Amino acid sequence: MRNAILSSVITIAVIVAVTPGALRSQEATRQFEQPLLITSAGQNAEVQIAAVLAKRAGLNYTLSKLAGPQDLAGMKTLVLVLGASLKGLGAAGLDMDKEDKRVDALIAEAGKKKLPILCLHLGGEGRRGQQTDDLMARILSRARLAIVVRSGNADGFFTKTCQAANIPLIEVEKTAEAQAPLQQAFM
Repeated sequence: MRNAILSSVITIAVIVAVTPGALRSQEATRQFEQPLLITSAGQNAEVQIAAVLAKRAGLNYTLSKLAGPQDLAGMKTLVLVLGASLKGLGAAGLDMDKEDKRVDALIAEAGKKKLPILCLHLGGEGRRGQQTDDLMARILSRARLAIVVRSGNADGFFTKTCQAANIPLIEVEKTAEAQAPLQQAFM
């Protein structure tokens, strides 16, 4: 019983923490269907966290760090975890140019299949930087919803970008708090 009450309180806190734009479009956050493909845009470590959040939320998902257009077969939503990592790129044998092409091909295929895109930025301020910002500036305008850790939006980058493209933005204080709005997006 106590866990149920705590879960409800956390859910309410997350809803209260959303930006004004997201409040007016709560219905828009319920436009996603399962199964979903989770992949990184920038080869960041947070893609693993996104998979854990999806699992805890009870979502039907596939995690593919190097997903290509063919991986969208049978999927109904594309989840992009935003954040460039030089270490992650190197481990994957990629440079930023190759990663950009992979992500662009994935987004193009999602567009052809009319799959909505949900963007997550879970790394906070530490995952920001010029490469990440350039990547996000290109991708965010194609999203149907963005969920971000508030410290990653300290400069208002997500707020400005999402408002300009009329995309609902949900901010959470901590990475773990992204689970509730992620789950609600698929209800």
